[in-house]
Amino acid sequence: MTPEHTTVTAPAAVPPGAGPAGAGEPSVPPPVPPPGTAFGRVVREARPYLRARTRVIALLGGWSLLEFAQTFLGGFAVARAIDSGFLDGAPATGLLWLAVAAVAALPAAVATRGVFAGLADLVEPLRDGLVRRAVARAIGTALTGPTAATTGSVSQITHQSEIARDGWAGLVLSLRSFVFTAAGALAGMAVLAPRLLLVTLPPLLLGLGLFLATLAPMAARQRAYLTADEAFAAHAGQTAAALRDIAAAGAAGRVVAEAGALAGEQAVQARSLARWAAVRIVALAVCGQLPPLLLLLAAPWLMRHGLTSGALVGAFTYLTYSLAPAVHALLGVLGTAAGRLVVVLDRFTGPAPLPPPPPGRAFVPPRTARPVAELRAVTFAYGPGARPVLDRLDLTVPSDGHLAVVGPSGSGKSTLAAVLAGVVPPTGGEVRWLGLATDALEPTAVRTLLPQRPFVFTGTLRENLRYLRPGARDREIAATVAAIGLDALAERLGGVDAPFDPGLLSQGERQLIALGRAHLTTAPLLILDEATSHLDPAAEALAESALAARAGALVVIAHRLTSAARAERVLVMDGADTVCGTPAELPARSALYRDLAGHWSHDPG
Repeated sequence: MTPEHTTVTAPAAVPPGAGPAGAGEPSVPPPVPPPGTAFGRVVREARPYLRARTRVIALLGGWSLLEFAQTFLGGFAVARAIDSGFLDGAPATGLLWLAVAAVAALPAAVATRGVFAGLADLVEPLRDGLVRRAVARAIGTALTGPTAATTGSVSQITHQSEIARDGWAGLVLSLRSFVFTAAGALAGMAVLAPRLLLVTLPPLLLGLGLFLATLAPMAARQRAYLTADEAFAAHAGQTAAALRDIAAAGAAGRVVAEAGALAGEQAVQARSLARWAAVRIVALAVCGQLPPLLLLLAAPWLMRHGLTSGALVGAFTYLTYSLAPAVHALLGVLGTAAGRLVVVLDRFTGPAPLPPPPPGRAFVPPRTARPVAELRAVTFAYGPGARPVLDRLDLTVPSDGHLAVVGPSGSGKSTLAAVLAGVVPPTGGEVRWLGLATDALEPTAVRTLLPQRPFVFTGTLRENLRYLRPGARDREIAATVAAIGLDALAERLGGVDAPFDPGLLSQGERQLIALGRAHLTTAPLLILDEATSHLDPAAEALAESALAARAGALVVIAHRLTSAARAERVLVMDGADTVCGTPAELPARSALYRDLAGHWSHDPG
């Protein structure tokens, strides 16, 4: 593997990941979810996602105002057609008001196109993010051992992410339609006769409240049912694969008993789910059927207090033609797709666990008084007969040191970075981290290597910065943005939570994002392999100073004299010949350093 890929292969860099394998894969238990209910976990993760897309939500609301106007005019025009038209002996006026109601539907139909265009910007990023999480978890799981990887991740990347996308799209459409339709209907009844709200609003709120109260327990029951179903399927799969062994061991009775217990648990969860479904049916009846019934019962009282016949018919129009379909659609989606959506999204919550080290290896706390890295008589050559690029090199990097490496092109600077980072093993000698051999430690817990062309993925700036440290807090990200000089880029992209296309970034902007990513890591050793080559001198100075100020050691493959001048020590490389010293003493000790300094002084880029 070349050094250019080291920043994307780190297991510790896995962003928050996906969930368990699918049914029929008993070898991998579901991951332990974070504390709290499934609904609460999903809501917590949804907040930053929605905050980052307030513009899209506002756009959907703008288009939906036309639906509000259509609903309002529908019932109001019917009421005016009866009171001011047909009952008043003016059929032409009545027909004119009915024409207004019909024409009001046209703008709402046009708005449908705008709604679906905005819906794509709200829905597609969800699926993309879930796929990234599932892939990251699959990679992390595969690194734990050869038996841990299963086809469950394929289900998450394909089937479960599609369920989430479709469920989210249906929920957004139904919720949007209900909010603006209900607002239009209630506003219309308030204009026709405020007393109408005294009759229709209480059962509507009661039914909605009752239904919303079932969301969290229903999601819990659905998850419990799904877990019981997966357990039964896993047992059935194991039994089918071991029928001969069961018969030979005479274990049929025990296997049947286990299957019966699992089937019984599945039945218990199914009955519990059915009971909550019955509560939802009651809530739906209270919302959709009770308001028109109460309006009929209260009609004499309302008409004694001045309600006109047209207003009564208009109210029925609102309740039956507009409000009831919207309520049924919303509660239908909440009762089916939304429940599955919560369960599926909960499978993706929680960070992917860091793979444990292989047997015989152990993590060492990164902060230590020992040197963070040592090269002991290290030799490296690209082949048995090739001239060594590194020849018996001894080098010590203190735990808080700042080392710059300089030399002409082809002198072995990038090779040194790769050997120091453990990307390639030396052909002779030894590399040690924190006083131990490199194979005794998890590399990504010790070092972060930034190449000249870093990897930046589609997503938000926050997600890119967190790539090597998913648990970084908001205030830490804000401090990194300020320290590295990412403020202007964040503002141009629309904020740290605005999605962007990496193809539109310059090489310098990509390097800034990678430098911010490194600034957030807790690895005690940072290695920059010309990772600031596309930055101007001022931006480079700011970024290098910020990285040098963090806890840990910094090794910079320098391409400007200023980078070397900022370091505590400078290693001058000319193939196998090396000289190490401070920036002040090297001009007297190294002719190559004097030549490089003279070249750099005439070539500020």
